[in-house]
Amino acid sequence: MIATHSPILMAYPNALLYEFTRDGLKEGRYEETEHFLVTRGFLANPARTMRLLFADEGDDATPPPKEQDDS
Repeated sequence: MIATHSPILMAYPNALLYEFTRDGLKEGRYEETEHFLVTRGFLANPARTMRLLFADEGDDATPPPKEQDDS
């Protein structure tokens, strides 16, 4: 068992991923983890991510919508 925030380690083949939620432990898919989505968003557009991270509360910078899985 490994506890990590690393999307690289979470991509290990055949890994079982669990997330602590308000409802308890939940098994999830790699592509649905917050760590994967944040890293993918950052790599796709680092400048946008930095604007979102350092925006003042009153700024109009809104985070991107979560992508839907069509599988």
